[in-house]
Amino acid sequence: MTHQISRYDVVVVGGGPAGATAAHDLVLAGHTVLLLDRAGRIKPCGGAIPPRLISDFGIPDHVLVARISAARMISPSAVGVDMPVENGYVGMVDRDVFDEYLRERARAAGAARARGRFVALERDAAGAPIVVYEADGETVRAGTQCVIGADGANSAVARAAVPGKPSLVFAYHEIVDVPETVPDTYNPARCDVIYRGSLSPDFYSWIFPHGKTASIGTGSAQKGFSLRQSVARLRAQTGLDSLTTLRREGAPIPLKPLRRWDNGRDVVLAGDAAGVVAPASGEGIYYAMHSGRLVAQAVAVFLETADPRVLKAPRRAFMHAHGRVFRVLSLLQWFWYHSDKRREQFVALCRDRDIQHLTWEAYMHKRMPKRQRSAQFRVFVKDLGHLLGLARS
Repeated sequence: MTHQISRYDVVVVGGGPAGATAAHDLVLAGHTVLLLDRAGRIKPCGGAIPPRLISDFGIPDHVLVARISAARMISPSAVGVDMPVENGYVGMVDRDVFDEYLRERARAAGAARARGRFVALERDAAGAPIVVYEADGETVRAGTQCVIGADGANSAVARAAVPGKPSLVFAYHEIVDVPETVPDTYNPARCDVIYRGSLSPDFYSWIFPHGKTASIGTGSAQKGFSLRQSVARLRAQTGLDSLTTLRREGAPIPLKPLRRWDNGRDVVLAGDAAGVVAPASGEGIYYAMHSGRLVAQAVAVFLETADPRVLKAPRRAFMHAHGRVFRVLSLLQWFWYHSDKRREQFVALCRDRDIQHLTWEAYMHKRMPKRQRSAQFRVFVKDLGHLLGLARS
């Protein structure tokens, strides 16, 4: 059965942080929006969000399930280096609850919500896009002036309209129930990041507290590497293998922003579909929401002007704000994650006070104050010493 075509200013495909943010911003700007999302899809994610995200996007306290005061970087030889959070905390969220909160916030602001699977992009007689999707076994068509593809790393919208192929790493985690009594290796106010080739040959593994639950996961781009077996080993090594597993989730994660986010006409990408996950760290929630906001701003201008050139603005603005950080993190991942010897050196570097300070400053606030250029130079000299083998671990 096919429904009569409904019409909206914008159809957003994908209800994760990027899509929900774009939908919310657009309805607040006075536009009619359909937010289309598949039911039951939860992205594997550590769930950490920095203070900049909380303030920029008005995230209320009740959405946070934990507050993290430190990160522990763990080397291949099990040496742990603690990095206390400076001047605040890192918020932790459960993606199933957090994403639904963002979708409902968009709906409450005025967006229409639909549960369904994107099928195709068609065009009407005037050439305007029609989003075809399946919902409850029926085919539905939604006419629109602009489509935002925020449907993940393997974006069906991107395949249908925007040239380019993403580079992917695969992530897997298990959400476990955390009882009152836990092993000494687990700290409910600390994120553990494990750099060990046997657990991830080219990325890292993690144990992130979520209050009454925890995310235990790993990532790798190496074909044939068993992420599930890796997480099983990590749980056994940390004494967390006896905890009840509540959910298992896996998904591809993009390695770098796509060169092009739009089709030059009326389709633009955001979030994982646009490739906005930070290399080395794997941080994606803030960058997804920032990209969603930038896309919403450009689409609002497009709806007023019908000028498709404005749809190139989000990528330019995003790369201007974050491109340098992404390039540095990509180099960091390429060099330091290459072998366990280098991972050992990398964790040793994390003891340095300058490195800790600049790391938290950049992560928490997404900026690097100019007054700290001398500290940046000291970090550069120390990093260079390790790169050349002149510094001792």
